[in-house]
Amino acid sequence: MPVLSSDKNVETLTLTFVAEFDQPPARVWPVWADPRVLERWWGPPTWPATFDRFSFEPGGQVRYHMTGPDGTKARGWWVVTDVNEPSRLGFDDGFAGEDGEPIDPQDATHFVVALEPAGDGTRMTTIVTFRSAEQLERMDEMGMREGMRQAMGQIDEVLAGR
Repeated sequence: MPVLSSDKNVETLTLTFVAEFDQPPARVWPVWADPRVLERWWGPPTWPATFDRFSFEPGGQVRYHMTGPDGTKARGWWVVTDVNEPSRLGFDDGFAGEDGEPIDPQDATHFVVALEPAGDGTRMTTIVTFRSAEQLERMDEMGMREGMRQAMGQIDEVLAGR
């Protein structure tokens, strides 16, 4: 599994995930930038994602849903805040209603993804920032940290073309 660590810091209101891959940053970048590739790993293995709208540019709107084993759909949204190919991505992420639109835009988390060369491969650091300790605790209790670890654990297979 490529995830080296997942750390929760209540003082900084962050979850930080560090993963390493055997591919250079330019080869890892499409796991974020291509919605069909992103679908292959965004969400834990039993909750695959489908991206219904994908505008990958600052200010761009993204809509997705994950489908659970029993057919339940969990919907989400992004607003892309930063794109610097192939090294940096930022976006706000939140829960969406049945129509795919944000339930509460103020209840978003902010993701910053950095892809840096690490030897012949890439170190991917993903920092998720929360608006409050309560939001961080709620999301952690919902399984966000373990879900992200499982999701990112699928990236090696995606990069290998499996």
